[in-house]
Amino acid sequence: MYRHLLTRIVLLCAAAATAVGARGAVHGAQNPFTIVIDPGHGGRDYGCVGKLTNEKTIVLDVAKRLGKILEDEHPDIKRVYTRDDDRYLTLQQRADAANKAGGDLFVSIHVNSIDKRARNRTTIHGASVYTLGLHKSENNLNVAMRENAVMELEQDYSAKYQGFDPNSTESYIIFELNQNSHVSNSLDLASAMQDELISTAGRADKNVRQAGFWVLWAVAMPSVLVELDFICNPSIERFLNTKDGRQKCARALANAISGYYVHHRRAVSARGSEPASAGHKEGSAGEENKESPELSAPVLTYHVQFLTSSRRLSENDRRMKGVGDVDCYVEHKTYKYYSGTFSTLAEAKKRLASVRKKHSEAFIIKMQDGKRI
Repeated sequence: MYRHLLTRIVLLCAAAATAVGARGAVHGAQNPFTIVIDPGHGGRDYGCVGKLTNEKTIVLDVAKRLGKILEDEHPDIKRVYTRDDDRYLTLQQRADAANKAGGDLFVSIHVNSIDKRARNRTTIHGASVYTLGLHKSENNLNVAMRENAVMELEQDYSAKYQGFDPNSTESYIIFELNQNSHVSNSLDLASAMQDELISTAGRADKNVRQAGFWVLWAVAMPSVLVELDFICNPSIERFLNTKDGRQKCARALANAISGYYVHHRRAVSARGSEPASAGHKEGSAGEENKESPELSAPVLTYHVQFLTSSRRLSENDRRMKGVGDVDCYVEHKTYKYYSGTFSTLAEAKKRLASVRKKHSEAFIIKMQDGKRI
């Protein structure tokens, strides 16, 4: 069994390397900032179905509204849709389209639902934004399995996806062994989107989460999967079935993307000016560093991030209890809370195991001289 699994992982890693190589070739030229908008499902794949409408219809409309907002407010952003009509696409076709476009961001839009036998089926509500990662909880795994199950509509899906079984927990080991290199930027975008869905679209907070979505793994760029809300809840379905509701969701996503884009543009501009500014700023400091090289050595530390918020939280906030050694940093107007400061990754992993007992989505970050890297 393990030999078979290892073979799968090698094949999947090779496929990812091919995708990254293709993206590198595309971005060899000077291209505009490109966002790939992926309305989930489509055609014979309806996604989650309510009494009034269905997932494929809702997300296509939200995707088009999102594109229109970006077109009006950021005409320099190139917008690419994996589908702009009621068409069925495989997960691999979606990833291929994103990689071919040389995207800088990939946003897959969905709506959520739970089992018909669940007691809270008609009352559950709230938005979640997912990034690629280990599923970490049964709920996250269930969502990933449902979204990945679209593979089964393809007759030869087992061969096409190198033996990946969307219904087997064994298959999801690959997402722990081969983490996406864009996870940090993906988490930043996910946090901003989650805040906007709460504040702008009025959705309840179901948190930023991580899980093993094939389509996020297969794209060579920062990527998120958005679950706008639960269509199985009648009041939520009514909201998602209105123009106003869909516009609010689109506006929330657009606000987050806009903030990410502005930050990206500033970062690119700063990198372009670094050589000139470095020549002016070194001076006597450079001389001091020659005499005392140990003073210029960067200090790298590890921390366990476990919570984000659009506002500064009280030290007595219930979410802080039992964590210990809590501090925060601010990024994109978002407060990000972490536990501990460690000089080695091994020490941080020990704290991570402890923090995840209270915050299953916690993860390790690195800082250099007090700044997130």
